[in-house]
Amino acid sequence: MKTVLITGCSSGIGLSTALLLKEQGYRVFATARSEKDVLKLQNLGFESFLIDVTKYETIHQALDEILELTNGTLDVVFNNAGFGQPGAVEDLKTEVLKNQFETNVFGLHELTQAVVPIMRKQGHGKIIQHSSVLGLISLKYRGAYNASKYAIEGLTDTLRLELEDSNIFVSLLNTGPITSNFRQNALAMFKKNIDASNSFHQDAYNQQLSERLNSKEATVPFTLEPIAVSNIVLKIIKSSRPRPRYYITTATHLLGFCKRILPTRWLDLILKRM
Repeated sequence: MKTVLITGCSSGIGLSTALLLKEQGYRVFATARSEKDVLKLQNLGFESFLIDVTKYETIHQALDEILELTNGTLDVVFNNAGFGQPGAVEDLKTEVLKNQFETNVFGLHELTQAVVPIMRKQGHGKIIQHSSVLGLISLKYRGAYNASKYAIEGLTDTLRLELEDSNIFVSLLNTGPITSNFRQNALAMFKKNIDASNSFHQDAYNQQLSERLNSKEATVPFTLEPIAVSNIVLKIIKSSRPRPRYYITTATHLLGFCKRILPTRWLDLILKRM
């Protein structure tokens, strides 16, 4: 039975993927960053562990406990945990940007670096990194999130080259709009960390950004349910040679295509309207 470690399983894509893989017969180690969510996952029948990717000791403690259960092996890691910090670049305090990277990039890297030696020793493995369409293109008022996903792209592309001939496969997921708690969480981070009332961008915040983040409905065309991502993860696990990159949602395909063929100024004309 293949073993799979997933971060960020409290809801959304992480939970959907954990449920699908468990249903398919995989041994899933579903992790979350709060004890309450770990208990919820255990009640769903998962072997669940506490991992807050900003607290590296939780990564290594959980990994040690998992390896005890698997005799030192681990087949697949899905680095899914992450969040979005909205706000104009000029309104982002450096500490806020650091916090975005701590979860989306440094935590991901800490776990990745920890599992590569395990996979080298066993002679195989798959690492799935959750990037975004915003790892390909950038949109206004998402500078922190854009930057974190671009960083994931650079690290993962490099790691893939360095793991050549190791039988360890690394895949990027460029996910577009998915139904989840992402917007609600982003709104909370916006209110916490952005001084909107004293910003040059106050009007934009009050109109388009606030409307988008407050909406309980999908405000972006081509929005899909989390299972769309889960199915790709399953496809990667089943594949003997998974692709290095998977576009998920029509939005990612369209914008990825525009990125490849359009001059930067032309692409900017499209992106600034979004």
